[in-house]
Amino acid sequence: MYGMSIFGGFWMIIFWAAFIVFIVWAVREFAGRKTNEKSKALNILKERYAKGEIDKKEFEEKKRDLGF
Repeated sequence: MYGMSIFGGFWMIIFWAAFIVFIVWAVREFAGRKTNEKSKALNILKERYAKGEIDKKEFEEKKRDLGF
């Protein structure tokens, strides 16, 4: 086979390992952002409740809407 040397298999393993690491990183990165945005929204909601901008009923409704 042309292009296949002693190290051909080695480079193929390196390529696939790097590809899998990239996919895992990408999934974690995007999943983490969603979680952080959700937590950030809850913190804002708690601040508004603490300042008296919203009442308990509205706080509970919005908290439920966020999925907490």
